[in-house]
Parts: sequence; structure tokens; C-alpha cells
Amino acid sequence: MSKAMKIRRSPKSWSDNKMPDQTPIRIRKGQAPKPITRAEFHALFNVRFYDPAFEVERAAIDRLEAIAWKAIQDGRKAPLTQAAGRGFADPTYQISVQWLDTRKRLKAAQKHWQDPSTPTRVLLICGSARNDGTCPGEISKTWRLTEMAQQVVQSLGAEADVLDLSLVTSEYGRTIQPCKGCVSSAMPLCHWPCTCYPNHALNQADDWMAEIYERWVAAHAVIVLTPTYWYQSPSPLKLMMDRMVCADGGNPDPTTTHGKRVAEAKLIEQQGWDYPKHLAGRAFGVVVHGDVAGVESHRRNLVDWLAWMGLIDAGAAATLDRYVGYYEPYFDSHNALDRDKAVQEEVRNVARAVVGTAKKLRAAPLDPADRPLRSPRPK
Repeated sequence: MSKAMKIRRSPKSWSDNKMPDQTPIRIRKGQAPKPITRAEFHALFNVRFYDPAFEVERAAIDRLEAIAWKAIQDGRKAPLTQAAGRGFADPTYQISVQWLDTRKRLKAAQKHWQDPSTPTRVLLICGSARNDGTCPGEISKTWRLTEMAQQVVQSLGAEADVLDLSLVTSEYGRTIQPCKGCVSSAMPLCHWPCTCYPNHALNQADDWMAEIYERWVAAHAVIVLTPTYWYQSPSPLKLMMDRMVCADGGNPDPTTTHGKRVAEAKLIEQQGWDYPKHLAGRAFGVVVHGDVAGVESHRRNLVDWLAWMGLIDAGAAATLDRYVGYYEPYFDSHNALDRDKAVQEEVRNVARAVVGTAKKLRAAPLDPADRPLRSPRPK
């Protein structure tokens, strides 16, 4: 057992108010508002049943409302739990059944990733927030670029897994919940995979990230293709990025903090944390496009983010920022993309570079020269 894991075996008796002191740590309180009243909950719960068509089931809705209110009062974040079992620091700790299932699938995906006999798999992430099933009624240019990259990936004998983040705007119940920043209290509070969701008591049950984590783990390479919205990533892409923080330094054993016990997590980090990079070794490429400004800084931000997590840059040809229809009208921007044969070929080159790098990494895994180095500023 490593020193880090020994440190993480924290006694169950610690609480937020009684932490064995090395350096006194104060847990700050006072931001959260008072719990909502029963009347406020009634109004919020019934917003989703605004359509008069629901009135025929008013009695049933009222019964469901009573159950949901009780769930909040009881704090039923994870209504189905079981003892964590062997392999955990505290095998008796009652942990979410859903989280255990996600963990199991991530371990299977990692095993598949390590199997040299499996096809090279490339995760293509379409970061646009629109598709022709949303209110604009027209596909995004990012989707077209994603299809171009997909065709190249498949032509080179690799598997293409297309993650279309625009589904959060067009598909019922498809949601990426926001990151709560647990890591800012202590890194060991940020669990891998994330344990913040689903939170059934707060009706945050439709979180997509459990599936998305699995798709990242299974990939030998990742290509992020995205438009630039106001100098930044579109909302669905940024939501996913924030929720990926647990892949960079996240705690794979929630029993060491007994869920979200802040004091236990602070003590663990105080004594030393190794910041495991759970997705290190995968190749990456980036395609950023825009029409007026911001593509260069946007591309740099994405490249820096992926490199920070330990993914490997597939080379200069694999990171692209371009304007499509620069300062031209919006109404015929798809025509501008049709005319720009060069950018189309550049996107294909991103895919070629990424697939080639992924295959080389699988044949001869890179042992980075900085692996044995220890940062004086671990984060």
C-alpha cells in the first residue's frame, strides 16, 4: 500500500468540527440561504406541470410532490446504497449503488483501453450547442467538421465515438450538471468518478456525465471540435470540461472522506496528495472555429486544459484554429464552409495526426521524461 493510501485511511470519528490539528483549519460557513419552505417547494415542484394537460393527474402529482418534499427533508441524495466492500479504505461505508456501477464501468473501460488487441478508439466531441432538432432548425458547422473528422478516423481503421454535446439542448432529460468546486475545499473531496450527482433529493437525477466519463476512459484519443461563443467554449462544452476536474487529481476512494466530510478531506490533503491523472497517456487534437474573434485564445485554452490532464498533443497539425466566413453575414455561413476547401482538409489532417499518434502510443507507450519529477507546487 502506498504512503498516499495510508494517509487516506481516516477514522470515522472525525467530524467537520473536530479535526486532529497539525495546522488549525477553519471550515468557513454562512453562504447558503435558509432551506426553502413547503410553500416555496410547492411552487418550484409544479413549474414542470404548467401545461394544463397534466391537470387530469393532479391528485397523483400532489402525491409525488409529498414524496419529493420528504426526500429533501431526509436528505435522500443517494436513496440506494450498499457497503463499499473490499478494496476500499472503509469497506463498511454505505456508498451509492449508482456510483459503484459507474466505477465498475470505468474500470472495464480502462481494461479495454489497455488491451492491445482492441481497435484504436477516438472520441470526437462536437462542442456546439445547436443542431437541427433545436429551435434554429439547422445543423451547426461544427457538426459538419465533426463528420469530416469521423470519416477520416474510420477510413484509417479506427473506431469513431461521436459525443454530440448539443443533445443537452434538444433531447429530453439530457443534462450535464454544473461542477460544485469540491476541489477548492480539498482535492480528496473531488471523487473519481464524481459523486456530486445524481442527487435525487434535489431532482438532479438526469446527469449525463457518468456515461461521458466512461467514453473518455475508453478512448485512445480525443478530438474536441467547437465553435467560439463570446471568446469562450459553448455552455455544454464548458459544463463537461468543469466536470472533468475529477479526472485530474480526483480521489478514487470516497470512503476515505466518508462522502463529503470536509474536515477529513482537508487533513488528507494537508498530509500529502498525489494528484492522480486518470486519463493520462491519451492523444488529443483540437479544432476551433469562429467568425470574428477569439479562436486563437480559445484553442490555446483547450490545448492547455487537455495537456494539464496528461493527454498527449498529437503535433502541430492536430491543433487548429480558423475563421470560417470571417466578418461575413451569418445567413450563408454554411456556404462559406463549402467554399473553404483548405479548412476542410486541415480538419481531416487533425484526424489523421491524432489517429497516427494514438496508434504509435499504443505500440510504444510514451514514458514522459517528466514522470519522475516532483513539482514544488503540486495542484
